Amino acid sequence: MTTTTPITQDEINAVFPTVAATMADALGCDVDDIKPDVSLIEGLDAESIDFLDMVFRLERSFKIKIPRGKIVENARGALTEAEFEQKGLVTDVGMAQLKSYLSEVPAERFRSPMKVADIPRLFTPETFCKLVVQAQRDAASAA
Repeated sequence: MTTTTPITQDEINAVFPTVAATMADALGCDVDDIKPDVSLIEGLDAESIDFLDMVFRLERSFKIKIPRGKIVENARGALTEAEFEQKGLVTDVGMAQLKSYLSEVPAERFRSPMKVADIPRLFTPETFCKLVVQAQRDAASAA
């Protein structure tokens, strides 16, 4: 896990139109339905297979690599797995880290206790924008 400078709103805004178009295509909905803070699962009826499809399409669109499990890994930050979760539930310190990483998600959507398996319910188009920007940064630093 690399410590990086926070992703800026300008960086998010720069990739959002492509991310939104890619998601609309993958989900078979109108691009106008893709708002930065809408829940992909609860707001747009995305399923886990859709997440795989969106990641694949984003990798192709932006010519980047997004490893599987990258959002949860990024969300965990410097915490060990044991610090982040216990028996499949996000710990208090894990929850604070998750809220910090998923700062675009409204606070009321974080339920405690939260199962690790429910973390994808929080994901929004902006979450994927951050993933794209991070992957672009990683690619640039590796080049």
